[in-house]
Amino acid sequence: MDAAFALEVLDKAPYVTVSMTRPDGTPYGLPLSLARTDERTFYFHCALEGDKIDCIAHNPVVFLSAVTKCSPTIGPKDGSFTLQYKSATAIGKAEIVTDREEKIAGLRAICQRFLPHHMDAFDDAISRSLERTAVVKITLQEPPVGKRKAN
Repeated sequence: MDAAFALEVLDKAPYVTVSMTRPDGTPYGLPLSLARTDERTFYFHCALEGDKIDCIAHNPVVFLSAVTKCSPTIGPKDGSFTLQYKSATAIGKAEIVTDREEKIAGLRAICQRFLPHHMDAFDDAISRSLERTAVVKITLQEPPVGKRKAN
């Protein structure tokens, strides 16, 4: 499937698994709540210290994967067991956002995606927690890839 399909999957997924590499070379992946601001840019937030920050400092290349529909079913033609799904993957470069305005914009995008009905509380939350919150920007390095299987 094309990049537009893949971006739709990434946008609709309740979380996106982001895979990284630890400083010791072992893999590290976890589901994160990402928000997209354009065709290539995603944001997530995290603590100022920890595995994610260490991984990004060591190797900023990340791999994104998401699934939005996953239903086991029996094929209508031959009765075989199958799985319907929509999935997307992408490769990106992660960086810690240091610019205050971009940091706020990234957090705003996350809040608008996951808590759109509570944006009235956004400014208060920013004033309380901006300095103790890291914001990570992921810039896709190539168009994302989508796949699907449907009856």
